[in-house]
Order: sequence, then C-alpha cells, then structure tokens
Amino acid sequence: MHSEFELIDRWFKRMSSRADVLLGVGDDAALLQVPPGQQLAVTVDTLVAGVHFPHETDAVSIGHKSLAVNLSDLAAMGAEPAWVTLALTLPQADEDWLAGFSHGFLELAEACGVSLVGGDTTRGPLSITVQASGFVPDGLALRRSGARPGDALCVTGSLGDAGLGLAWLLGERTLPPKVGQAVRERLDRPAPRVAAGLALRGLASAAIDVSDGLAADLRHILQASGVGATVDVDALPLSEPVRTQSDARELALASGDDYELLFAVAPADEQETVARLQAQGLRCTRIGRVEADPGLRLTNADGSPYAAATPRGYDHFQESD
Repeated sequence: MHSEFELIDRWFKRMSSRADVLLGVGDDAALLQVPPGQQLAVTVDTLVAGVHFPHETDAVSIGHKSLAVNLSDLAAMGAEPAWVTLALTLPQADEDWLAGFSHGFLELAEACGVSLVGGDTTRGPLSITVQASGFVPDGLALRRSGARPGDALCVTGSLGDAGLGLAWLLGERTLPPKVGQAVRERLDRPAPRVAAGLALRGLASAAIDVSDGLAADLRHILQASGVGATVDVDALPLSEPVRTQSDARELALASGDDYELLFAVAPADEQETVARLQAQGLRCTRIGRVEADPGLRLTNADGSPYAAATPRGYDHFQESD
C-alpha cells in the first residue's frame, strides 16, 4: 500500500516543468511567475464518477477529460494554458488505474505546454478536481458579455457527437461498432480548442465553450450581454453519425460535452475569423445572429419557427421531468 506522498512521487512528479514555475510539486505551495503585461485566468472543475463520466470509463480517458474540460474553459477566455493543480479522491490506490489516469492527464498537459504544480490525494468515492491557470494579454480576454446586435454567431467543429456517444454507450442508440466508438471518443476524450481561443483574440466579441449544450450555453452569452439571438437549426454543423439520427438537431442543441467554442463576431471581422480558424485546421460555421430583442429564437432554414421545444441543456440541480 502506497502512502499519499509515494503516489504523488510515482505518478505525478514526472512532468517537465515550465520556466515560470519557480517551485512546483513537493512543497506546501507552488511559486509561480506571471509574465509582465499578462492577466491570469483561473478555472476549476470537478468530475464525479457516474455523473461526469460512466463508471466503466477507462482511466486514460478520465485523466484526459479531467484536464481537457478545464483547458476548454481557458480556451473560451482566449487564455494560453500554463499551470494546473489536481485533487484526486480514490476509493483505493489501484496502480493500474493510476498508471492509465496519469498517462492520459500528463500526455494532454505536455501537448498543451502545461505544468502540474500541486494538488492533493485522498481516499473516498472517485472524483477529480482540477484547477487550471493561463495567461491572456491585458485587455484581450474573451468574455461572455460583449455580444452586440448584428454580430454573427459561430461555432467550431461539430455538435451532438458526445451526446450520441453517451446514448450509444447506454444502449439507447444502435450504431455500427466503429461509428459508436468514434462518437464515444468525442465523449471520453474531448479536444480543448486552445488554438481556436488564441486565434479569436481581438476578433470575437463574446465566447463560451459548449459544455452543457449549445442552447443552454448560448443563453449564458445572451444574458451576460443583454441581447437576444436567432439560430438557424438547419445550419448547425453535424457529423455524419449525428446527421443520420432522427433527432439530430435536438442532439446538437441540447446534448453537452462537445467542448466546441461558440462565439459572436462582428460581420466586418467574420472573414478574418474564419481564415484564422481554418489555418488551425478547424471548421467554423455561422449558425445565427445576435439581435437586440431579448430571448433565443430557433428557426428552420426558411425562417419558420422550429417546432420542437427549446432545449434546456444540462443542469446538475435541475429537477427531472
């Protein structure tokens, strides 16, 4: 049986350290240097087994996702990731599980230039809390509150894949095995759009990552900005597996865990924005427009109202119907 400190030494001290980490893992606190002219963006998320990921999810995917969801928050702010802390609660010190978890976590961290600078381990029901910090130049942080009437609403990538992957995993959808595994990959190992967030600096007027469903997350932008919007549901970017589903648009609007970036941009900047994202190899789709009239309106391509009820998205404390 390993002690808490032996677990940290064995599985989490092997990450290379950034130059701005003056003192990292192993002391009572980390000492970190914020570069001149930069603001510090900080976010934290907790993932709980059976809530944020199915109990049978493999350890590598859990390690990846626990970091990815935080890096996605930084991406939505236009921040460059720098440091993370990890608080890990484990039912037991399972070496095989820890090997997989640390591999998934550290592989993504190294790919994104992130250093693990501290944390904690304790015994209890499986949960993971990660705090991530990053830098953004003074005055260039993307926020939810800057959308203006006339702005285009755009989203990266495709929507609904993670929701379809979860439905397939739960036995609610029948898909060919290769297709099912592909959409489950979007659920288990989301790709944080860090490069896209950096590319949107100075262009996007507002941004958010799509974690709880497009409709729910768009409402956060609209409320913070004091505006409304119309979204063309036929313009939503769908992968082929999602497109073949009878409720494809509902999947795109309401299912969470896509971790794409949803943003508003002035029409004059839309072409430059698309060019920057395409240079990163990312798809960018205009799905609607920001309007002065409050509220979210969903329409078909011909402008007629979309018949389905407006999706609410995911809420941890929402009463089930």
